[in-house]
Amino acid sequence: MRAFDKTPLAIVVATTLLLVGFFVFPAWLSLMVVTIIAKALVVVGVVVLMRSGLVSFGQGLYYCIGGYAVSLGEQVLQITDIFVLLALAMAAGLVAGSILGLLMSRYREIFFAMFSLALSMILYGILSRTQSLGSTDGLNIVQPTLFGIKLATQQAKLLIYFTTCVLAALVTYAVHRYIRSPLGYASMAVRDNEIRVEYLGLAPKKVFYSNYVIASVVAALGGAITALNYGHVQPDMAYWSQSGEFIFIALMGGTSHVAAAFLGSAVFETIRTYALELAPDAWRVILGGVLIAIICFLPKGLWSLTQFGKRSGSSDWDRVVDEKDST
Repeated sequence: MRAFDKTPLAIVVATTLLLVGFFVFPAWLSLMVVTIIAKALVVVGVVVLMRSGLVSFGQGLYYCIGGYAVSLGEQVLQITDIFVLLALAMAAGLVAGSILGLLMSRYREIFFAMFSLALSMILYGILSRTQSLGSTDGLNIVQPTLFGIKLATQQAKLLIYFTTCVLAALVTYAVHRYIRSPLGYASMAVRDNEIRVEYLGLAPKKVFYSNYVIASVVAALGGAITALNYGHVQPDMAYWSQSGEFIFIALMGGTSHVAAAFLGSAVFETIRTYALELAPDAWRVILGGVLIAIICFLPKGLWSLTQFGKRSGSSDWDRVVDEKDST
């Protein structure tokens, strides 16, 4: 028998606790939780890419596309419903990722990383010089509605918070199932030996393309949630430092489980918040020191702390066999 998968239950429990927590959290913490989840969604896509051996320094491209899709949906299309806006952002990420993925799936290693960075910086340059899109000041976003019903400020915050938590749970479960699917397992095989996988009859480009599109959609969703949460978008969402932040979080959390993205994002935001308060001139030094410590002592990320008691030194393929054969 296959081992019982505890992830769906953990997702339900964590989501329930977060939903209940809104009624006891202070306003600043609720805002921070939404920020953590939004960035974690982008990092989930980064993790999917990293599991296939690809490191993207340009996920800010889709993060920004999602945010601007919400803003333009309101200003140009006169859409204010939160679910339609989020669907529009995901559709924009899907279209952009599907088109650019045809090109990006041809590149590997440093070429993929630099190409993704270049595309993100192109978008940054276009947005920062386009007056109709707010230039460097960006665009404001009005308060979303629910099925056309205008809400009070506190109700709108509750709507954004609940929607974010529920969508994050659904996306996490979907990506978790994808990682455990044949195509998801093939990502690790392609990362280890692309030529051998091709000899076995599986097209590596198909794997890379699927992962790239998935990463694009979830990044756009994260950008849309961020835009709604703060009520503003700006070109800096596509800047290289933002994309680097997502890589930073992915390295902190690890790539062995989809939930690692949320752990890494929570730790990152917590450290940055208190570092800014306690040492505003040295917060980057503190974050850098934390990352160096994690790389030195936990090279597989913070999520590896949950692996104690399991077979040490086991490879990804060893864990795959364990998942399939354990009783």
